Amino acid sequence: MAQPNIVIIMADQLAPHFTGAYGHRSAKTPHLDALAARGMRFDAAYCNSPLCAPSRMAFMSGQLISRIAGYDNASEFRASVPTFAHYLKALGYRTCLSGKMHFVGPDQKHGFQDRVTTDIYPADFAWTPDWEAADERIDKWYHNMQTVKESGVAHATYQIDYDDEVGFAAKRWLFDRARDTTMGDTLPFALVASFIHPHDPYVARPEWWNLYDDRDVDPPAHILAPKDQDPFARRVMDGIEASYKPLTDTETHRARRAYLANVSYFDSKIGEIVQTLEETGTLENTVLIVTADHGDMLGERGLWFKMNFFEHSARIPLVMAGPGIAEGSAPNACSLIDLLPTLIEIGGGDLSILGEPVDGRSLMSLARGETDPVDEAIGEYCAEMTPWPVFMIRRGSLKYIHCDIDPPQLYDLVNDPAELQNVVEDLAYADAARAFAAEVAERWDSAALRADVMATQASRRRLHAVMEAGAGEPWDYTPPRDASTEYVRNTVSWDEASLRFRYPPVSKNG
Repeated sequence: MAQPNIVIIMADQLAPHFTGAYGHRSAKTPHLDALAARGMRFDAAYCNSPLCAPSRMAFMSGQLISRIAGYDNASEFRASVPTFAHYLKALGYRTCLSGKMHFVGPDQKHGFQDRVTTDIYPADFAWTPDWEAADERIDKWYHNMQTVKESGVAHATYQIDYDDEVGFAAKRWLFDRARDTTMGDTLPFALVASFIHPHDPYVARPEWWNLYDDRDVDPPAHILAPKDQDPFARRVMDGIEASYKPLTDTETHRARRAYLANVSYFDSKIGEIVQTLEETGTLENTVLIVTADHGDMLGERGLWFKMNFFEHSARIPLVMAGPGIAEGSAPNACSLIDLLPTLIEIGGGDLSILGEPVDGRSLMSLARGETDPVDEAIGEYCAEMTPWPVFMIRRGSLKYIHCDIDPPQLYDLVNDPAELQNVVEDLAYADAARAFAAEVAERWDSAALRADVMATQASRRRLHAVMEAGAGEPWDYTPPRDASTEYVRNTVSWDEASLRFRYPPVSKNG
C-alpha cells in the first residue's frame, strides 16, 4: 500500500471536556465530531508536561522532558534531538510546519523541510523560571487573573491574526503539493498545522461568540478554596493570582463562553484543512490526527490555565481518522510521546530507524481497533510555581501524583472522575499506593533532576542577560520568501503562471 499522507492539526490549551466529540452538551465542534465519527477517539490521552514548550518537545521527540532537559518555556530544544519530522523525511515524506511549536534555541525547524510561518512566542531564554525564588510571581510574562477578567468579544487580536495566517499558509502549502503532483512529484506529505486557540486570553470574534448563549455555558463543577487545595495547586493559585484576586461569577462565565467560542473557531480551521484535502483529492489517502499540547482548568477546582496534573489540565483530545484507522474509541491511557512511534509506523518504518531511544509506543494497534496491553501515561512538570519536580503516573483507572515536598495524591478516575477524593491513605488502595511510591523512587532521582533544572535555569538567565545586551542574533523564525518568484513575473509567461497555479489543472483534452 502506498504511504499515506499525514496531517496533524494541533490546538493550544484545549481540554477535551469542552468538545462535542468528547461529550460536552453544547460545544459546537462539527468538524472534530465528524473525524471522531469516522475514526478513533482516544479517551485517556495525556500531555507529558502541562506547559506549552515542554509538552511540544515531548510530542516532537517521543521522549520525556527529563531525558532531553526540556523543562520549561525557555528550555532549549537541542538540535541533536531527533524528531518525527526527521524520521518522516528519512522515510520519503515532504514535511512542513505551519504555526506554533514554541521552539527555543537557534534551530527553528527541527527536521521540517518547510516552515511557512513564524512562531507566536519568543525563541530565546527570556521566560526562564527561577527555582531559587520559586514562590515569587513572575509579573512580566506570567498568567494572571486580569487576563480572565478581560475575556469577551473583539474583532481582532494577535491570536486571531496568527491563526488566520497559520490556516492560510497550511492550505496554500497543501495546494502547492497538489500542484507539484501534476508536475510529476508524487512524494507523500506530512503537515503539522498548529494553532494558538483556544489558549487565553479568552477573546473571541462575534461570529463565534454568538454561536453560544448564556444557557450553553456551565459554571465550574467544583471550586475549592485556597485552604482546601493540595500544596502544589495552592502554589499555582498564588502564582496566577487566583488565591487573592477572586473572579465574579459573571467574569468566570464570560471567560468560559469565550473559550467555547474559540474552541469552535479552532474547529473551523479543522474544517478548512479537511476541505482543502478534499479539493486536492488527497483526503482518502491522508491520516488526520487532531490533538493539543495540554488542557485548561478554566476555573475547575478554582484553578485556571494548566501547570498541574488534574484532568482538565493534563488530558488532551486525540482523534485519528483515515486509511487503516478503525471507527471507535480507545480507553487505554496514552500520551503525546506515543505519536512519534505511531507516525513512523504510519509512514512504513520501524523502530530500527531511531537515532535515540524513545519513551513512547505506537498507538496503531489501538487505532486499528485491536487490543493493547499498555495502559499508561507518564507526566513530569519542572517549570514555574514549584521548587521540585512533580511527577504523574496514570495507569489503568488510577492516577498517582508525586512531589518530594508535598503529600502524595492518588485518584481512582473511574469511581471519582472529578478527583475530589485523595485515596492515598485509604486501606483499599494501600497496595497500589505503595507500588506507585516505589515506582517513582525507582524511575526518577528527584534530587538529581532538581539540581539539573536549577543549573540550566542559572545558565539560561545569565545567557539571556548578555543576549539582551547584544551578544547574538535573535532566534525568532522568519519564513523565507522570494517575491520575485511569486504570482506573475517576467521570468515566465502569463500563460505559464496561470497553468502552474491553477488547480485542478486545465484538461489537455480541452
